Amino acid sequence: MSNRICLLLLTLTIGLSCFSQDDNYKEPSKESQAYHKQRHRLTTPPYGLEKVKSLAAKVKPVRDDDDVTTTALSPKVYESLSLREKFTYNMTYPESNSQNCDITPTLQDEQKKIFGHLPDVFGEDHWSERQMKFFEKNKDSVMSIMKESIDRSHHVGLNYKWIIVDINAKEMIPFLITTYNSDKNDRDILTVLLLLMEKNKYPEFMKSTSYKKLYASVEENYNNYYTAYLDLNKANEDLIIQRATDFYNGK
Repeated sequence: MSNRICLLLLTLTIGLSCFSQDDNYKEPSKESQAYHKQRHRLTTPPYGLEKVKSLAAKVKPVRDDDDVTTTALSPKVYESLSLREKFTYNMTYPESNSQNCDITPTLQDEQKKIFGHLPDVFGEDHWSERQMKFFEKNKDSVMSIMKESIDRSHHVGLNYKWIIVDINAKEMIPFLITTYNSDKNDRDILTVLLLLMEKNKYPEFMKSTSYKKLYASVEENYNNYYTAYLDLNKANEDLIIQRATDFYNGK
């Protein structure tokens, strides 16, 4: 995940640098900027949080020859954590850092759009191989803990969204739809549904106009990675939810 995102961000950095110098550039509205900030909200799990914070604060960064910095608990300390403590640590403290990454750009009218991709989750930081193996190996437990956490906080953090897609947690589709329908203020939940259908090459979605607009356009031009979107309206909301439901039901 991280290498692909870094390459995309490097491409975008060049493109956005040129765009920012355009005489036609307009500062996004306060509403758009507020929603941009909302999209980047993370969820900090409470399970053993103070213990995890204390341990993480003692870790010193190590840089390798490829300019990748690792800030990780020792194997002994890491393995001493319970499953829920590992969940909190992994969700909160990405262990790797690559300095060629950049932040997600602020766009016009983000609050009026359903994007094809999620914002970058940690900027220059990203999950290590060890952390991704934890999420994948403990998929059922990770899904259960996320549901419990989301039910309590009524929020699906950006870090949760990334992991749901990365571990292909399609089993969570009904739960995500219910969560979205509770207030419909987090359109990136719809983005997660889109990404799960795209990840699994769901035929009905792959041949749709939505797929062509959101994903085929990115294959042709990586500068569209963060900017490809569908208009936010009831018809598009309903279509995404219906397709995701059909995908989940095996139709």
